[in-house]
Amino acid sequence: MTMHYGYRVAAIFLLGFFIDCINIFMSAIALPSIAAQMSVATESISWVANGYILGLTLIVPLSGWLASRFGARQMIVASMLIFSAAALGCARADSFTTLVAWRFIQGAGGGLLIPVGQALTFNLFQGRKRAAISTLIMCVALIAPALSPLLGGLLVDVLSWRWIFYSNIPFSLLAALLAAIWIRPQETERVRADIVGIILVCGALGALLRSLSLFSEQQSLLYATLWLAAALLLAWGYLRHYRRQPSAILDLSLLRNRQLNLSIAVYYAVPGVFTGVNLLTIFYMQQVLHFSAGHTGSFMMLYGAGALVAMLVAGRIYYRVGAPRLFCCGLLLHSGGIALLSLVGHPGDGEVLCAAYLLMGIGGGIAANCAQTTALIELNEQQMSRGSTLWNINRQLTFSLGTALFTLLLALLSHYFPGERAWHLAFIIAAVVGLLPLWLIYQRRFHKEIQ
Repeated sequence: MTMHYGYRVAAIFLLGFFIDCINIFMSAIALPSIAAQMSVATESISWVANGYILGLTLIVPLSGWLASRFGARQMIVASMLIFSAAALGCARADSFTTLVAWRFIQGAGGGLLIPVGQALTFNLFQGRKRAAISTLIMCVALIAPALSPLLGGLLVDVLSWRWIFYSNIPFSLLAALLAAIWIRPQETERVRADIVGIILVCGALGALLRSLSLFSEQQSLLYATLWLAAALLLAWGYLRHYRRQPSAILDLSLLRNRQLNLSIAVYYAVPGVFTGVNLLTIFYMQQVLHFSAGHTGSFMMLYGAGALVAMLVAGRIYYRVGAPRLFCCGLLLHSGGIALLSLVGHPGDGEVLCAAYLLMGIGGGIAANCAQTTALIELNEQQMSRGSTLWNINRQLTFSLGTALFTLLLALLSHYFPGERAWHLAFIIAAVVGLLPLWLIYQRRFHKEIQ
């Protein structure tokens, strides 16, 4: 039986998306081991993740133009080949600087596939079928983080952290092979390169991520502030450029779409907050509770199980219940799970950890799946590529922002509160932050516009 062309394209995109997700969460479980082996401070080790996210974020605005210039198939194949070579470089890195450099290249390779693959996939599915594809995307987005920490922890415990990166290579090579065989050549409308816009957007994103990293390291607040000011200045420059340039690299007019607006806010409150909280929890369990890497990663299995069930149910009832109710339910459950982490004080509190990760998984599955479905559901074929670019830049920034802000928060709290109390306060603050979109939902009366 021959697989329908749309599902072939979707399979390639989902495989690439899976690879992207495991690279954020599988590498996180290895950070304590990398820090110890390479003698890197805890505040600086986040550059293993930030380097990847920075490369991915900077290449996303270019992906649509490159696909129009060289073709979607060529871009996806090139993406996975670059990714594979960089994964090998990461595994063989002999210094922290080299590792971060390869991670940047790896992120740039992965960033070529995600928006191009998503736009290509969504254009092949419309209406309820697009909602079903969105559910599959979020299943991957939450199953990969559930499985990868456990598998990554076992690799670290049995072999070494280098096998975290070696294990990426078979998947990325398979994605490149399938793209070369399955994706049909397409005639695409040639998009004129917005060189000024590219420089301003990439400069603003790069400066923002650099400032967030410096703030989290707390080594030079002056430099961090200067980088943040540079990011704001470049963003203001792009805004002026966008108003004069009809074919600007990022179409900011799409942000007037309230479905996309609210979905972006929810994504910061759920996957963004969870990424930061999960990183804190990994260090808390390994450094304070003295869990092994494998034991630490095993809790994400509960997260994944809860998320999978929640997403499947939410996907089936999305049109019947409506986005606002699903958003509210997901946000409350997710923040409730984070709040439970503040009750964990010693290794015997395993039941509380299990309940916390299960609740975060259920809430995260509902909210993130609903955001993915709602964000692009009303965009037409002409808007889809530009909408996908905006959405994926937002997705990467949520991960980086969550990591930087909560690392900084813990560092600040540690100055004023002793021992475990700083960790517990960080979890409580994160739970409150995760509820902020509830006010946005109420204020906008969003349900009247999308039901």
